[in-house]
Amino acid sequence: MDAPLKELTKLEKLTSKSSSWGKAESIDTLIATLQDMREVTASGNMSEEIWSTLCENVEAKKKEIDERQKEIYNSVSRLGKAIDKKFPTSLPTYPDLFTSSQAISALERTIALHFLRTGQFDTAQTFLGESSVDIPTELRTQSVDLHNILKALRKQDIKPALEWVECHRSFLQSRSSPLEFYLHRSQYIRLLLSSHPPNIEAAKSYANTTLRPFYPNHPEEFKRLMACIVYLPLSRLQKSPYADLASPSLHFDLEPLFAKEYCANLGMSRQVPLRVVGDIGGSGSLGKIEKGRKLMRERKGEWSQRDELPIEIKLPPENRYHSIFTCPVSKEQSTEQNPPMMMTCGHVIAKDSLGKLSKAGGRVKCPYCPVDSLSSNAIQVYF
Repeated sequence: MDAPLKELTKLEKLTSKSSSWGKAESIDTLIATLQDMREVTASGNMSEEIWSTLCENVEAKKKEIDERQKEIYNSVSRLGKAIDKKFPTSLPTYPDLFTSSQAISALERTIALHFLRTGQFDTAQTFLGESSVDIPTELRTQSVDLHNILKALRKQDIKPALEWVECHRSFLQSRSSPLEFYLHRSQYIRLLLSSHPPNIEAAKSYANTTLRPFYPNHPEEFKRLMACIVYLPLSRLQKSPYADLASPSLHFDLEPLFAKEYCANLGMSRQVPLRVVGDIGGSGSLGKIEKGRKLMRERKGEWSQRDELPIEIKLPPENRYHSIFTCPVSKEQSTEQNPPMMMTCGHVIAKDSLGKLSKAGGRVKCPYCPVDSLSSNAIQVYF
């Protein structure tokens, strides 16, 4: 609100009592000059010199009044622009979108799932009782289970989370998820720092039992967990090269990571859809899109593609769901049909460019190094 308030202060100064008095005085002087001209003209004593003087006075006062008025108009215009920039453009009215039974059912299901995903189980139960949507009992149970595990993690209890991990270990391994390792790492650090002096033997025993199997996938992290012991107690560890292991975020980050893996196992997005829509649309994006559409209609322009916007909508990193890779060869942005592909040499180009660079025998020459590799060995890269 700083910009609108600043412009409002300027306008108040221009229209203050002293400024208004000066403007009124100029108008009175102009009226008096015009009256003098009328009297002189009626008396017949008009000379060229007197007429010239009166005309100059009239023009000077008129110019002074116009300049004051123009200054006020400009200030009002700047205030209006500052307010329009601060507040998003109001959306136009549209006909009801959710009129068909199918649309209403989809909307009610989205709302019910939102309540379940956010842990508002009493509200969800009431909503389900008052609507026609039906959520499977299994999905309700899974939502309750998720929030019970997250609540336990918040209380530094990793046992429920580990029980879920053991039942879904193959799924986590297929995703190369570090969840199980991070859960054991959190418990190991708690054992090291839970007593004074530190209970090093109990922590080492726990590490040999639970963390050592993860050494092939996390060798450097495992070495750091063992080496940090020499910097105990906590006061020394916080000033050591391993200070990050004493940070509370090491334990707090378990909740979003577990929720991400749990939802992925159910085929659900890690973010609550209704919240994402509200955060993005409610933050002014809809107003900007509508303004862009209005300008394009006025200029008789059209959007070139269905998935393209005429303006940029700034989004936080967690709400960017498309690939941001641009092929260094074709200079085109990757798409689902033309994804980025990594060759055996480590360089990444678009799939179409990979096909164009392929030679006889299915070999492709990297444009950035003297290495030839089979195009079939290139793997798709996900950003």
